[in-house]
Formats: sequence, C-alpha cells, structure tokens
Amino acid sequence: MFEGEKTGLFWAGLVILGFASVTLFGILWSFAISNVYGDRFTTLKYQVPTIVDGVVFILIGFYMMRSGVKKKSQG
Repeated sequence: MFEGEKTGLFWAGLVILGFASVTLFGILWSFAISNVYGDRFTTLKYQVPTIVDGVVFILIGFYMMRSGVKKKSQG
C-alpha cells in the first residue's frame, strides 16, 4: 500500500496519525482505570469531542500518507 518513495507529506501524515492514536489510547486508558466508583457515562460524554477529533485526524493522517508516496514509473 505504501510502496514507493516517501515524501515529506507521507512523514507529516505519519506524525499526525501517531499523535491521534496516542490521544485515543490515552482516552481509552483513562476511561478504563479512572472513575471506578463514578458515573462512566458522564465521563464518556465529555470525551466524545476528543474521540471524534482523534478519528478525524487518523483519517487525515492515512490520506496524507497515501498521497505522500511517489509511485515508481513503469517505463
């Protein structure tokens, strides 16, 4: 899928993808270990914008990575 020469756009997309993945993992981890005795729905309700942002930035990162690969010429 990512065969060819990687450009700066590819690496920028990889960085965005990495940051978004770390953010989503942090939300899931904090949700799993905190508020054991609290209301989990309220906690999740306040995290929805960050979760949506993370998913959007993961999609943007994948698109940038796909666009940042130069295909080798066949001739």
